[in-house]
Formats: sequence, C-alpha cells, structure tokens
Amino acid sequence: MTVPEIEADKVPADAFLLDVRELQEWVAGHAPEAVHIPMSEIQGRVAEVPEDRQVYVVCRVGGRSLQVAAWLNQLGRDAVNVGGGMQSWAFARRPMVSETGQPPFVA
Repeated sequence: MTVPEIEADKVPADAFLLDVRELQEWVAGHAPEAVHIPMSEIQGRVAEVPEDRQVYVVCRVGGRSLQVAAWLNQLGRDAVNVGGGMQSWAFARRPMVSETGQPPFVA
C-alpha cells in the first residue's frame, strides 16, 4: 500500500495534525494545533482520530508516522504522512510550542 505524503510546509493551517511521537518528544516541542497520540497508544485510542476528514500524521523524521498513516488507511481513514516529520516542520519554520516554558525544539 502506498501512503500519500506531504511536505511539512504544505500542511494546511486547519489540518487535523496527529503527532505520534512519545511524550518526552511532544513536551520538547510540537505544532500548536497538533493532537498527541503516541504510536504505542494509537490502537487503543483510534476513536479519537476523525473518520470524516483527512488526517496528517507526523513524528520526528517520518518513519513512525508512515506506519501509523498506513494502518489508518487500512482502517478506511484518509491519512497522509508528513514527510521529514517534525524535523522538516522546524526547518520550514512552522509554528512550534513546548510544554516546558522553554523554547521548543525537536527532540
């Protein structure tokens, strides 16, 4: 199965952005509008992923998000992998926030 992919700078501002990184990665820095469901929890929390709109899946560099997007597509969802992950997101100077009060970074 081929998974659609989009560059970080092309993700629409109003997209449902699903961040599948682990908690410590999320805390260090994430897109402000992203929803956090770690890859290790996605099967038990899939009901939190919308069925009626496209889902953009992101991780650190794109490997985990590719796996999650493929799985979501097998379930009949419309999932797109964010190529290059949060590293590309940061490189494209897309907005990021942290949960620490410190400047955000990609962990």
